[in-house]
Amino acid sequence: MNATTGLDFASIPERIQSEVQRAIQRSIKGVEYFSTSGPSLGSTPKDVLHSRGTMGLYHYRPMSDEIYRVPVLIVMATTNRGYILDLVPGQSFIEFLLRRGYDVYMLDWTAPRPEEKNLRMEDYVLDFIPDCIRRVQADSGEQDVSVIGYCFGGVLSLLYGSIHKDGPMKNLICFTTPIDFREMRLFSNFSDRRYFDVDRLVDSVGNVPPEMILSSFEMLRPASRTASQIQLWENIWNDEFVKSYRMFDRWATDTLPLAGEYFRAITKDLMWDNKLFNDTMSVGGRAAKLEDITVPILHAVAEHDHIVPYEAAKHLIAKVGSADKEEVILKGGHVSLVAGANAVKRLWPKLDSWLGKRST
Repeated sequence: MNATTGLDFASIPERIQSEVQRAIQRSIKGVEYFSTSGPSLGSTPKDVLHSRGTMGLYHYRPMSDEIYRVPVLIVMATTNRGYILDLVPGQSFIEFLLRRGYDVYMLDWTAPRPEEKNLRMEDYVLDFIPDCIRRVQADSGEQDVSVIGYCFGGVLSLLYGSIHKDGPMKNLICFTTPIDFREMRLFSNFSDRRYFDVDRLVDSVGNVPPEMILSSFEMLRPASRTASQIQLWENIWNDEFVKSYRMFDRWATDTLPLAGEYFRAITKDLMWDNKLFNDTMSVGGRAAKLEDITVPILHAVAEHDHIVPYEAAKHLIAKVGSADKEEVILKGGHVSLVAGANAVKRLWPKLDSWLGKRST
């Protein structure tokens, strides 16, 4: 040991060799990265129960001998595809639910076609969701249905539940669901009515392109993509890191366009007038007040959610009329709350504990 510098010169050749080997591995793995397509996602066995336009309803095949009586319908956000909840075996929320004995259905979305630009909020809340609920009832033979809504799928589920307050929804679970849209700060600034002409946009382009939606997400963390690509290169020799990166990056960039009229309603009713928070929201002429929701409800929010910050989500539990209601704040971000190693340890067991006793 050199007393002046504190360096262990004897270890330098070994460290140089290690770095050289790692650089070689990076080069080899880099070639592999660009020549392969990555892991297959969304592979848990399922059947297409119904498909209509932008709407798809799946039924996942049971994995347990004993099944809870009440089926579960997952409502995905309309900007994203549902395979984030069904990544790969061992990291699939769907697989977890099936192995725990739940009868699982999913309302997933595909890109609306140009001729579907006139789809309205009421088409989603008063048509698509009720249609799926009825089909789940018929397929399962049960009248009660538990609903799980992720992000804006949670908003749609809340609107459905508040309007159909005497309907078949037995339990409601929301993941990272915004209520106070004033607190969606960047989105609020982006859609400021003084500068953002939503009518001109929708009338000009019809469906809102995915590039615009993806750009708005990336503006929340402008340097995140560059930082993540640097991190990928530094860890490209690590197969598990690369596998995880590819799964989440593929989903994050696989953004769906939004039907024009639906986007117009989101902008005016939620972003501009904050009607859901202000108890003035209506869909198709039917009042949608959160206080009318009285079923058991669980709201899971992420401590470090940059898309739906806690300030935008925190009022939900206070505003619903349910006696049986709970908010849980967990470590993680908007995506890691529901998918990946963090979710496996935190959200999934919590949900199972809460929902199991309410599914008989």
